[in-house]
Amino acid sequence: MDQTETPLLDALNEYHASNRYGYSPPGHRQGRGVDDRVLRVLGREPFLSDVLANGGLDDRRSSNGYLQKAEDLMAEAVGADTAWFSTCGSSLSVKAAMMAVAGGDGSLLLSRDSHKSVVAGLIFSGVMPRWITPRWDADRHLSHPPSPEEVEETWRRYPDAAGALIVSPSPYGTCADLAGIADVCHARGKPLIVDEAWGAHLPFHENLPTWAMNAGADVCVVSVHKMGAGFEQGSAFHLQGDLIDQDRLSACADLLMTTSPNVLVYSAIDGWRRQMVEHGHRLFGAALDLADDTRRRIEEIDDVEVLDEELLGAQASHDLDRLQILIDVSATGTSGYQAADWLRENCQVDVGMSDHRRILATMSVADGSDTAGRLLHALSLWRKAADDFAPPPPIDLPSPAELQLTTKTSPRDAFFAEVEQIPVEHAVGRIAAEQITPYPPGIPAVVPGERLNEAVLDYLVTGVQAGMNLPDPADPQMGSIRVMA
Repeated sequence: MDQTETPLLDALNEYHASNRYGYSPPGHRQGRGVDDRVLRVLGREPFLSDVLANGGLDDRRSSNGYLQKAEDLMAEAVGADTAWFSTCGSSLSVKAAMMAVAGGDGSLLLSRDSHKSVVAGLIFSGVMPRWITPRWDADRHLSHPPSPEEVEETWRRYPDAAGALIVSPSPYGTCADLAGIADVCHARGKPLIVDEAWGAHLPFHENLPTWAMNAGADVCVVSVHKMGAGFEQGSAFHLQGDLIDQDRLSACADLLMTTSPNVLVYSAIDGWRRQMVEHGHRLFGAALDLADDTRRRIEEIDDVEVLDEELLGAQASHDLDRLQILIDVSATGTSGYQAADWLRENCQVDVGMSDHRRILATMSVADGSDTAGRLLHALSLWRKAADDFAPPPPIDLPSPAELQLTTKTSPRDAFFAEVEQIPVEHAVGRIAAEQITPYPPGIPAVVPGERLNEAVLDYLVTGVQAGMNLPDPADPQMGSIRVMA
């Protein structure tokens, strides 16, 4: 295929040139109906490109096949058999993969550090989780992706599971041995799904961690908006091999997909694929060099540690995306929450993640010496100011054993059961009916259907007091919690 082509982007350009007008949604009519006060902020250009996908950009039968051509080009560019675009983020794509593999009453092997969208997939589909215990660094209170040996051990306990789902890279940039895990799954004739939301860039440079398709995964899901150059919500998912029914996967995605996809999101994915094929290796080579230099310079700041080799090893992660700069600030006596809030308020700098002892700065192909310098300057200012910070409220950190709650019923049954909202101090021993997820990074501490213990509840209560953000429980202040009645 001609990878210089961009079917969606070119069709949108032709749409603009044709002076086409639609007596159909969207009702703003390419911005004609938008309030001037909105246009002063957003401009007219986004509205000019917000057109119907079918009956607008393409005809009502999609006879030009713009989307199909763009997806085929993407599949060839990354070495997959098939690709699909999503305007509902990787959250939709991973749910579709789960439904296609495990269906109504099946089960999946899942790493317990899965994103909240995976838990949502369990609730939607009725799939039963068979949790793979992640490897824990108890000193740093950090989970590592599971090893092939741990996946094999979980298969021995649950041989009837329909497949396995692994998150790699993690939100911290740590990566699993996907090739080893794929071998373990395929030896049993079972498919491997990889939630590679943080890995859209991986096919385009050899010094990045191994791309899931190259490692032998059957399906992988990527968020183009995270490490690529797409709009928020832009995602793609890829299929190879014959262990997963392609038509079933497509149908599952269609069940969840909007019937009004955003052409802007599609077109940006299309254009990004062309950019990566033509220039991705050079761009990511420069980005990796910049990230390495930035890491070294951050390490020179007093009491600040950039986590690198500490994250790798036989009992840790298999690989690391070094564009993710994970910064441990605990030696300053302050928290990552305090650092993130101070940087935002005083330097107008936002970091990608913060927790009780870390912040994360993500570098991309868009960064240069100017933005790296701004980050370094902001961190140096924060470090001076941190000496005067009040000590952060303590967080009761559970041990790895305490953090692993016991599943008593399926997430779907617990979520849709008769529930009651009770004071958190009365919740020990009860079965959770909601998920509770410190965000970011978005890894649930509590999944519906799990039996609550004192250690996890204390962790969440004290975490909120220390600055933790919990967007999904009914009571985000953790004064109460929804449990099965």
